[in-house]
Amino acid sequence: MHCRILGAPVQDGAGRKGCEMGPSALRVAGLVEALTDLGHTVDDLGTAAPAPVAPISHPNTALKALPEIAAWTAALAEASYRASDNAMPIFLGGDHAISAGTLAGIARRAAENRRPLFVLWLDAHTDFHTLDSTTSGNLHGVPLAYATGRPGFEGYFPPLAAAIDPARVCALGIRSVDPAERIALNEAGVTLYDMRAIDEHGISPLLRAFLERVAEAEGMLHVSLDVDFLDPSIAPAVGTTVPGGATLREAHLVMEMLSDSGLVTSLDLVELNPFLDERGRTATLMVDLTASLMGRRIMDRPTRSY
Repeated sequence: MHCRILGAPVQDGAGRKGCEMGPSALRVAGLVEALTDLGHTVDDLGTAAPAPVAPISHPNTALKALPEIAAWTAALAEASYRASDNAMPIFLGGDHAISAGTLAGIARRAAENRRPLFVLWLDAHTDFHTLDSTTSGNLHGVPLAYATGRPGFEGYFPPLAAAIDPARVCALGIRSVDPAERIALNEAGVTLYDMRAIDEHGISPLLRAFLERVAEAEGMLHVSLDVDFLDPSIAPAVGTTVPGGATLREAHLVMEMLSDSGLVTSLDLVELNPFLDERGRTATLMVDLTASLMGRRIMDRPTRSY
């Protein structure tokens, strides 16, 4: 496969600093080498830069860094659209605010290809707030709402070339949802599998049902992997830790099932904060999970001491 790597060192959307170092940490942890060892060709496009920042005001005074995130969204929407031309783009965050831009650009590409775009959102949170509903004001909590065309972003974020149908979104591993998001998710029809559903049914049948829908529709599949999808005991390098996340075995199973499906066309790796890591263990795990998604199997994994 032809892969394109693009760094998006965004930290303005998160509540604490450090995510801007995420792309560098993933590169140092051997992401490019892991992909090339698996036989993929890799173009490293370097680091994206935001569009010019314009002054923006909003009635919700809790919002933080709105002009900066709007500028990043505009730049990443264009960059992700270009990177997805006859290649699989892998976007290195940065906080989850990058997905407002990456999803917008990939949705534009899917619309031009006349294929439906599906999204697998691997996260402890749904990130389904609007600019009006967020109380924290941290804009890494809005990208999925924006990309699916929820109201309230007009005049603040860039117009969408193509909105994603929320019925084609599956949020997996969820364990922290605010009341406003819960109402909006029910209205929108997002498929949501929280950790209770995973505990009751297992992660495999839930994911398999979603992948069957993607395959039946001949859709493109964007995967957005947030570090806090994982349990903080194995992935501490994230500023939004929520106990009870996916185990190492569950996470690798998800990646291997995605690989087997052959459906994944783009990938986000987000919320890695190296300042909070322990000797690079979270960055290394994110690289290992990416390698599983891209074809590495249990017999191919190197033995490491953690």
